[in-house]
Amino acid sequence: MMTVRVACFILMVTVTPYGWQTWIFAAGAAVLPYLAVVVANVGTGEEVIVAERPSREIDATPTRPAPPEEPTDGVIRIQESPPREDR
Repeated sequence: MMTVRVACFILMVTVTPYGWQTWIFAAGAAVLPYLAVVVANVGTGEEVIVAERPSREIDATPTRPAPPEEPTDGVIRIQESPPREDR
């Protein structure tokens, strides 16, 4: 539609002698943008957006976390690695 509008505008300016054709081209150049917007915004009205219930993708069985290991003698031991000498 916009190509036809541009063509109407160019013909309105270039066709001589100016007469009734000029008014038709001017009307086409003025009305076609409105019609293009109306046609672009018109919907069929048949589109109904329905919300879908979310579902879990992976049905995993719940597992219990392993209990932390407790020291047998009641003492917490921390081991450190010796410092590296890269020099």
